[in-house]
Amino acid sequence: MSFAIFIDTTACTGCRGCQVACKQWHDLPAEETHNSGSYQNPADLSFNTYKLVRMSEKVVAGRLRWLFFAEQCRHCVDAPCLEEADDAGAVYHDGATGAILYTAQTRNVDADSVIQSCPYNVPRQAADGTLAKCDLCNDRIHNGELPACVKTCPTGTMNFGTLEKMRALARSRLNAVKARYPKAMLADPDDVRVIYLVAHAPNLYYEYVIGSTGAHGMTRQMAFRRMLRPFKRAAAHLG
Repeated sequence: MSFAIFIDTTACTGCRGCQVACKQWHDLPAEETHNSGSYQNPADLSFNTYKLVRMSEKVVAGRLRWLFFAEQCRHCVDAPCLEEADDAGAVYHDGATGAILYTAQTRNVDADSVIQSCPYNVPRQAADGTLAKCDLCNDRIHNGELPACVKTCPTGTMNFGTLEKMRALARSRLNAVKARYPKAMLADPDDVRVIYLVAHAPNLYYEYVIGSTGAHGMTRQMAFRRMLRPFKRAAAHLG
């Protein structure tokens, strides 16, 4: 069975409860922050911050609006980071939950290739080379609990269930909000296990609301390495 999270940004108040709950559950240290002129803190995802509520002030149709985007790994249905790192076994897919998980072995892979393969610019690297990101609270799911961010959310922004149910809920909610927000849309709903509903143009929230274009944003060098991978495996088997 594959699970998913549906995030309805039209219900988000920017309370950052999900961000704090993620930190708490994963026992992640605080980040040193500063006043950047925005309530968003820290400024970006990091090895120690898996969940970040991005906050933007934008003028939309003549009105000033707060746009909130609770960013995290999307746990892609066909995860390019998994394919990029699979030779080392550093990234794996939990078939029971759908989560794409990173291990300490990511310090032994080409980190730049894994990072660049992500269409949502999510993975972050520690000083020792290890990569980290949201793990969908995989341990909680296996124990029958909601992901920490979903459990904490007080507004119904965060929703959790099977992939099929979350896709259905996302479509239903999109139809409901279209009357008020005609440009509302779902972000890559067929490609990810963390589905976002946004009320306005995606780029108003954040550059990577929609996945980068092309073959998951691959560079030519990455595409060439991927093409050579079967031959390398065959050579290793023969050797």
